[in-house]
Amino acid sequence: MKKLINKLDTRYSIVDTGYWIFRFSWCTRLSIVLYPLFILLFLIPLSSTAQVMSVDSVLSVIDKQNPMLQEYDSKVKAMNAYTEGAKSWMAPMVGGGPFFYPYPGQKLMDERDKGMFVINVEQDIPNRAKLNAKRNYFVSKASVEKKGRSYQFNQLRSEAKENYYQWLVLEKKGKVLLENKRIVELMLKLARIRYPYNQGSLGNIYKAEARLHEVDNMLLMNTAEIEDKAYRLKSLMKLPEEVSLTIDTTTQISFEANKILYDTAELSVNRSDVQQINRSIEVMRQNQLWQKTQAKPDFRIRYEHMQPIGNMVTQFSLMAMVSIPIAPWASKMYKSEVAGMNYEIEAMQKSREAVLIEARGMLAGMASQLVRMKQQLGNYDQKIIPALKKNYETLLLAYEENREPLPIVIDGWEAMNMAQMEYLNKMQEYYLMIVRYEREIEK
Repeated sequence: MKKLINKLDTRYSIVDTGYWIFRFSWCTRLSIVLYPLFILLFLIPLSSTAQVMSVDSVLSVIDKQNPMLQEYDSKVKAMNAYTEGAKSWMAPMVGGGPFFYPYPGQKLMDERDKGMFVINVEQDIPNRAKLNAKRNYFVSKASVEKKGRSYQFNQLRSEAKENYYQWLVLEKKGKVLLENKRIVELMLKLARIRYPYNQGSLGNIYKAEARLHEVDNMLLMNTAEIEDKAYRLKSLMKLPEEVSLTIDTTTQISFEANKILYDTAELSVNRSDVQQINRSIEVMRQNQLWQKTQAKPDFRIRYEHMQPIGNMVTQFSLMAMVSIPIAPWASKMYKSEVAGMNYEIEAMQKSREAVLIEARGMLAGMASQLVRMKQQLGNYDQKIIPALKKNYETLLLAYEENREPLPIVIDGWEAMNMAQMEYLNKMQEYYLMIVRYEREIEK
């Protein structure tokens, strides 16, 4: 009996073992098949999710990653590096050679005729005032590059805002076009329903179909323009083309005239191009001071050690020298440099004055134009489009009651559609004018 039980236990244990081996192998195969599928299911939503960026986020990325701005950063670092070495001295000069050494074949009359061997060391000692002036000159050049970076960033910021705001308007156009497509599809559906009952013509159906295809083409063009703005923004941000990008469609854009346009002094503080001119004037003045220090003397010290070849005493020489830059034939050079820089400074001051006057007039004109454009947008939004929409709805209702033909309804829809598109075009012009205004005041 026990043997029978043991055999049965052994048989069932073998069966159980086989079952579990089969189950394990089946689960392993299933996991090998399903594991990549699970990975794809998780990766596909992540890769298809577009990155929503606000205007400030776009500008922040441009400030950090745009190569044009990085170029100015490198220039500033170069000027700082030059500044560190501006107060360095010239390297010492070391030399050596025979001194009073006779030519071969000469008859020596005395021990001193054998000559000697000389080793000399020479060092220029520059005037401290010259070194300080040179250092200040390089420091001022670095500030010009910093303001150049600010000016370049202002240009890039304006370009980014233009593309961003145009994209924002294109998104609004896309919604309008989709609504117009729904309206045309509705008119086409009604025309097809009425045609079998002799309540409409075949030409009306074809006309509605043509309008539907026109809307589809406008949607395609709108999508292409959105893609163009996306690529432009990604290039400004130095992002790869495969990155999916979208904008914050809830962005609100407003305009308020700035009193800065009436004060050229404050406008001069805000505008980086004017500040760059100011820094250039400062560079020229520092260069003037550097040239004026050329009238100060430089020094040089020289030590010579003379080792005799014959039976003579060892000798040395120690010389101190000073330059005389006030000599007429030497002073003419730096005096003419200083005089020429005075005229260059005067020219830059006139250029700064012209920029400020032009900017003040331009800002005043744009502020006035923006006020009128805002009034036009209000008229479109509150009066023109609502009236044309009521006209279209009235004609559609009359068409449904068989009191108006379909072409009249299509004409009413086209008038409303043209007004909506014109409203969005005016809005885009308004946004771009705001960008131009902000570029002038560097906001």
